[in-house]
Amino acid sequence: MPLADNAFSTALTLIVTLDPALLNIVSLSLQVSLSAVLIAAMIGLPLGAALALWAFPGRGAVVVVLNAFMGLPPVVAGLMVYLMLSRAGPLGSLGLLFTPTAMVIAQVVLVLPIVAALTRQHIEALLAEYREQLTSFGMGRARMMPTLLWDARVALTTVVLAGFGRASAEVGAVLIVGGNIDGVTRVMTTAIALETSRGNLALALGLGLVLLLLVACVNGAAHLLGERARRQMG
Repeated sequence: MPLADNAFSTALTLIVTLDPALLNIVSLSLQVSLSAVLIAAMIGLPLGAALALWAFPGRGAVVVVLNAFMGLPPVVAGLMVYLMLSRAGPLGSLGLLFTPTAMVIAQVVLVLPIVAALTRQHIEALLAEYREQLTSFGMGRARMMPTLLWDARVALTTVVLAGFGRASAEVGAVLIVGGNIDGVTRVMTTAIALETSRGNLALALGLGLVLLLLVACVNGAAHLLGERARRQMG
């Protein structure tokens, strides 16, 4: 217990004093995860809305694959990106492996199916409710898309927050494609695993506390937005 108590107090000191090593790791983690979520949202929101609005051959298969990829294991996503970015891969000439960009790509692969699949569900529900009104206004499907996305903005913000929670807490994929290089690709989750194995419990615990606080804030924001949406519907 004394060792744990000492590690906890030291971890709090690192956080309160804004330890440079801890700040660098947290900063890179936020940069990678926020970039991945932004890219996933820019692609996933219109993609999910398009799947809800348009019928085409093979749509059912696309929906099934998208739903299946919501549960894609992070290590599998990391392996897929690694194979694409390795020297023998199709994008190997870009030299992106073991860089923050590779980590962003891996997190996009994980977050995009979540955003797109949940967006499709929300837009389909709204379309079923408002189809007659929108059609009576002479709106085609292309014009319906931005209207429905805007109407579902609160629910979709919750979806994006859920994607950010998945990205920020992920370790397997970023470890494979990032390499956990100190000062270059070391993020909170990979640093916690490494520092724990080294016996540096203070830094590992400090990063763990910051990660817990971040996840709690994201979940709290998602809950508040969900309550607001329910009140509006009521």
